Amino acid sequence: MANTESAKKASAAALNPLDLFDVRAELTDEERMVQDTVGRFVDDKVLPVIREAFENHAFPRELISQVADLGLLGSSIEGYDCAGLNGISYGLICQELERGDSGLRSFVSVQSSLVMYPIYSYGSEEQKQRWLPAMARGEAIGCFGLTEPHGGSDPSNMKTNAKRDGDDWILNGSKMWITNGTIADAAVVWAMTDEGIRGFIVEKGMPGFEAQEIHNKFSLRASVTAALFFDNVRLPSSSVLPGVVGLKGPLSCLTQARFGIAWGVIGAAQACLNEVIHYTADRILFDRPLSHNQAIQIRLANMARQITTAQLLALQLGRLKDQGRLRPTQVSVAKWNNVRMALDIARDARDILGGAGISAEYVPIRHMLNLESVITYEGTETVHQLVVGKELTGVNAF
Repeated sequence: MANTESAKKASAAALNPLDLFDVRAELTDEERMVQDTVGRFVDDKVLPVIREAFENHAFPRELISQVADLGLLGSSIEGYDCAGLNGISYGLICQELERGDSGLRSFVSVQSSLVMYPIYSYGSEEQKQRWLPAMARGEAIGCFGLTEPHGGSDPSNMKTNAKRDGDDWILNGSKMWITNGTIADAAVVWAMTDEGIRGFIVEKGMPGFEAQEIHNKFSLRASVTAALFFDNVRLPSSSVLPGVVGLKGPLSCLTQARFGIAWGVIGAAQACLNEVIHYTADRILFDRPLSHNQAIQIRLANMARQITTAQLLALQLGRLKDQGRLRPTQVSVAKWNNVRMALDIARDARDILGGAGISAEYVPIRHMLNLESVITYEGTETVHQLVVGKELTGVNAF
């Protein structure tokens, strides 16, 4: 009996509070290696600088080359100096990076899923050879121009337009809330044409193209956000992505980015839970540690339950992606569920910290503010609910 009890205690003690269902055991050796490598990078290079970057409203550009050296840019692309990793590995990259900060994960998501992916999927071989290796090495930075000031959740109501002029195109319009906008060497811009929506690679320095940074943000402060303006920008035919026409192009990019977000926010939630587990163990109130309080234990347990659910959902999502069976509706379920989970946990963690919770010395307030953006971009929570609703009923209620 004693040995049995000891075994039970050892088993219970072995549980990872941030991975109660041992999702890590379901990973391949390569996937675990990817997670460990990025995790060490976050611990050693990101966490020491990210608080100051957030406070100073500055993107830590010195991390770009290190991110590139680890093969994290365009990691799912085969060839072109890219790592060729599977979907679960990309998800784990996002999870570890967002454990550091949503701003850094956003940088990698945009470069990988919103810029390199459409060039790889819809670009000419010349475009792929020119941009993908340089972007994988971090020598060229990209941004993705879809959202417009008035458009928000309705990309079909696009005002930015491109018209043929001989062999060239003339681009006019504007885009808003563009991550990497002012540091980008190239923008993948989606515009309305007589043929439908087309994608264009607009290069920095082209006459009539201007990027202006958006200041005074209280979310994603360690990230560059910009507005893009196009005033009769003349583009050669070689700037057009030849492989796609219509909303399928930008929406397929968003599916890739949403997949990464569904994984990434787990890292933010884990960072918040880890913070409050340690804080409540050390904080003494009414002559006992705060963690001895039933109400606190219930709240911590609820956080762990929500994270576990999100982890299992993300793992299956990754398996579907790697099997080629991923559907956009499934990504919407995961983005909706997991971002809501992470934001709720960040808010509750901030509350458990009491007055200390508003200090950037503790991570929940930073993650909470960042997640207010994450729950909005790449499809608001309502958009994803309606995507699922359409799947269930067959009725488009947008």
